Amino acid sequence: MEIFDYDDIQLIPNKCVINSRSEADTTVKLGDRSFKIPVVPANMATVINEDLAKWLASHDYFYTMHRFAPETRRAFVESMHADNLFASISVGVKPSEYDFIDELAMHDAVPEYITIDIAHGHADSVIEMIKHIKKVLPASFVIAGNVATPAAVRDLENAGADATKVGVGPGKACITKIKTGFGTGGWQLAAVRWCAKAARKPIIADGGVRTNGDIAKSIRFGATMVMIGSMLAGHQESPGNVIKIDGKTYKQYYGSASETQKGEHKNVEGKQMLVPYRGHLADTLNEMQEDLQSAISYAGGRDLKAITKCDYVIVRNSIYNGDSL
Repeated sequence: MEIFDYDDIQLIPNKCVINSRSEADTTVKLGDRSFKIPVVPANMATVINEDLAKWLASHDYFYTMHRFAPETRRAFVESMHADNLFASISVGVKPSEYDFIDELAMHDAVPEYITIDIAHGHADSVIEMIKHIKKVLPASFVIAGNVATPAAVRDLENAGADATKVGVGPGKACITKIKTGFGTGGWQLAAVRWCAKAARKPIIADGGVRTNGDIAKSIRFGATMVMIGSMLAGHQESPGNVIKIDGKTYKQYYGSASETQKGEHKNVEGKQMLVPYRGHLADTLNEMQEDLQSAISYAGGRDLKAITKCDYVIVRNSIYNGDSL
């Protein structure tokens, strides 16, 4: 097994077959819906909220609402449906979450997408929750994670998961790798490749993406969708608090397993940080789409599938040649 991460890889260009990058098709299908780009904002409290979810859904972007205001989730599903938008929520695996799934079924508030969101997703508790959702809400598309191995992907798929989320601790606000010694930090892209080879259903690469080019690399190694946190956290529309330091503007960003999110210092595997203010989210998403269109042109194709076919080289963390981002 080759071990590498995003900084270690360069994709090799093929002959361009389109006249303009704007011709390149960046759309991706997940479940019964198609989305503009294979990018989903992380389901974190400083990245996504209800207003942003409505904007994303109405503009053909995928989203997953976080699970940190559990009492609001049914109302969120009903509100999205009232606006003729798809509902995508997150759940955990505690006993109360089983009651919540039953409540959704009882009120016919069926989310189109449900993400089972725990740090160590290769677990009996996740498998049981997948089975429960599939029994009670069979129409919902179930994403389960997070995982790091082909065995985990197979187990979750066999339990009924429609997609698996790959990545344990590679995110900028995650310190699992430091606190526990476990995770995919430093080899996240290789983990995506390893898991994708075993998968029969979509893989969502989660964590470690630092540049738009990393989205293309994720697609090359088997991801259908790429979950991004820190790069989408610093916008005008982002929920984090605005903080000004020495005339520069930042926004608050913290991990789902951080003390800030948990409200207590217990099993802390995330940290709080500041990310530079980046203006409006729409501009960043447009730039991501344009860069993906360029990637497709370099791959020698007309859509994202072309990226999955191109060759690559391993250059061992030297692609910036001393240049800083």
